[in-house]
Amino acid sequence: MRIGELRMLIGIDVGGTTTDAVLIRDGEVYSTAKVPTEPVNLLKSLLSALDKVSRGVPQEQLERVVFSTTVITNLIAEGKTDRVALLLLPGPGVNPESYVFPDSFCLKGAMDYRGREIQLIDEAEIRKAVNRIREQGFSRAAVISKFGQRNPSHELRIEEILREMHPDCKVELGHKVSGKLNFPRRVATSMLASATGEHYQVFVAEIKKALKERNIRAPVYILKADGGTLPIEKSIEFPVETIFSGPAASTIGALALTPERQTSVVVDIGGTTTDIALILSGKPLIASKGAKLGNFLTHVRAFAVRSIAVGGDSIVRVRETNTDNGLRTVTIGPERAGPAYCMGGEEPTPTDALRVLGLVEIGDPERAKEAVASVAACLGKSETEAASRIVDTTAEMIAQAVREMFLEWEHEPAYRIWEVLQKKKERPENVVGIGGGARGLISVVAEKLNAKPIIPEYSEVGNAIGAAVARPTLTLNLRIDTQQKVYSVAEEGEIVSLNSTDIGNFNKMRSEEAEALAAKLLGERADRFGVSEYADEAEIANSEVFNVVEGWFTAGRIFDVSMQIPAGLIPEWKRREKA
Repeated sequence: MRIGELRMLIGIDVGGTTTDAVLIRDGEVYSTAKVPTEPVNLLKSLLSALDKVSRGVPQEQLERVVFSTTVITNLIAEGKTDRVALLLLPGPGVNPESYVFPDSFCLKGAMDYRGREIQLIDEAEIRKAVNRIREQGFSRAAVISKFGQRNPSHELRIEEILREMHPDCKVELGHKVSGKLNFPRRVATSMLASATGEHYQVFVAEIKKALKERNIRAPVYILKADGGTLPIEKSIEFPVETIFSGPAASTIGALALTPERQTSVVVDIGGTTTDIALILSGKPLIASKGAKLGNFLTHVRAFAVRSIAVGGDSIVRVRETNTDNGLRTVTIGPERAGPAYCMGGEEPTPTDALRVLGLVEIGDPERAKEAVASVAACLGKSETEAASRIVDTTAEMIAQAVREMFLEWEHEPAYRIWEVLQKKKERPENVVGIGGGARGLISVVAEKLNAKPIIPEYSEVGNAIGAAVARPTLTLNLRIDTQQKVYSVAEEGEIVSLNSTDIGNFNKMRSEEAEALAAKLLGERADRFGVSEYADEAEIANSEVFNVVEGWFTAGRIFDVSMQIPAGLIPEWKRREKA
């Protein structure tokens, strides 16, 4: 079949079990591909999926390639990150021992919340710390001041000393990693950015080399945890933002495959894990506290998601719950020992049970029966009864995780606002199934949640579709201090004089002028990131103003404006009118 001159998009998502790819032509799914994921060689999995889905396609017709990758997540989970020396300036009134971060050096020096210096740095102390860092063999360091995003001069001076005394050390500055308040989260984010940065640069270089060898010249993007895309060159500056791109991909995939403005729980059932997210009136719910990695909360903007170790290939076991009366129960996971037994694996799995019950059509039916028969013999049940028990147990584990997530979701500010707008307290009525394991399990999960099951067309590659059609996201947090006649953009880490703006009388500045300046600066930032065509989609997430009072008079005003290009779909995608 001749493809013609239509422009095409490719999306590739690396899952724990399979790497999925999709080719979209003229806003419709044209072809799909699945290859096994090789955890020790994610690049090979990505390129195998790319080659398979793009076979026979003229490379010049590719308009966009988007990868959703677990590179950073795997590095952190497997403890393969680099050691990072943390030079912390927490300011007065803080017990340094209260910080649990490893390899920390607490130093003197502080700014107040408006960026005014209240404690000088001690250069002798800094040099002593740098000597220790060098002697202990650190090749990476991160410098984080408590209010460094309001005035980065201390961080910048420490960076100069580091480069002078330890020129081989790679330095990360907290104000450039995150401009948000909450010092511990900024420390964690800076530490992880430094610890993973070099590994990620190698990965990006290999991707670019492989694409060049394939003569693919289309723009390449990476999917972020907030469901937006970032040009691959820019992603090197923000490696930790690519964590949890899998759950983000499935959420955007569900958004793409269901009608507009729907409210749904998204359940992405893979072979190894199940990811759970929430869409409210067509907008994915963002975690207000940022992504959590291990014991650390971070400033990484991410969807409010949870991953549980239950999937279609999880090992099914039978355990005795009461040795006196011989009661036995079925357990699912958390381990996975390869594919389902019906697909050539070695252990019984939920997929085998689904095959026995006729809920899926994959794999060898005889091997599925054999796997379930081994469970049935331990339970003293028929094969059908055992298969039903396995499916019910798996579905209940997922449903219980959804119930627990609602307790967290209901505390999110965006959820509360949505609930007020509904004018009644209610929970989403839809459960959208994404992933290879969804087709057989979602109806059972939805029934347990008193919800409607929805399994869209192409749900088994929903993650790859989500990656392919996700539009760029971008945030900007502007702070204006009219008394000091300065403004700063948290993400840029610079303090700029208001005299450089078109604003006339600073003391009479209005919120509308602050918001207009934020929109102008976001447009400039979008242009630098190569996503200027989406700047018009920006919206105000928060806008506040505070009076600065000295004596009995207003001496100035402080404006805080947050703007964002929110997660959404590129216009090339033809959205489904019905699920």
